[in-house]
Amino acid sequence: MALSAVECQRISGRAGRTHTIAVMDGGASVLMMLAAYLIGTFPTAHLVGRRMGFDPMAAGSGNPGASNTTRLGGAKAGAMVLLGDAGKGVVAAGCGYAVDGRTMAWLAGAAAIAGHMWPVTRRFRGGKGVATVAGVGLVCAPLGFLVLGVVFAAIAKVLDMAAPASITVAALMPVGVWALGQSGVEIAVAAAIGVAIIVRHTDNIRRLIDGTESNVRA
Repeated sequence: MALSAVECQRISGRAGRTHTIAVMDGGASVLMMLAAYLIGTFPTAHLVGRRMGFDPMAAGSGNPGASNTTRLGGAKAGAMVLLGDAGKGVVAAGCGYAVDGRTMAWLAGAAAIAGHMWPVTRRFRGGKGVATVAGVGLVCAPLGFLVLGVVFAAIAKVLDMAAPASITVAALMPVGVWALGQSGVEIAVAAAIGVAIIVRHTDNIRRLIDGTESNVRA
């Protein structure tokens, strides 16, 4: 992957030292995010469902995610999808971090989340991205996302529904990133991810209002 070199002069002690800092150029950044998007399209729920004899987009809520897989195939199947989808976020954000730091990790993670939500390989019909977001968060803001994970688990446990827990955590994401002192760009990316999650839960919000939302084990 092509990198451009930026020369920075820093005076340290009595001697001047020249340091070369590698930063990604525009083309390399685009390639990084494209690769992250493709990582996000990996069809975890479809592969698990096929192995266990069901199609997660044709049964239950129709969402190819961990909650619907749990309803259709049990806790083990749901756990496999959860880990696989979170792993996509970890890999994409981790590669971004390794190549060009935390801001690129957020951007690559966002691209992977977009790939999960709107995969070009499945006519842009994907999941809601919560597990993939968790994987990105564990790389980019681990302390904050561990706290949000506890909030998610508590709400899901009390209500026995994943949707309200997901929506709450999505709304809190940019606040958590801000509280950790991360940059404005990183807060903006976290906010955009949070908005995307809420938009993908529009149908769930309607069902919550109507009182028809399914619980995790329904």
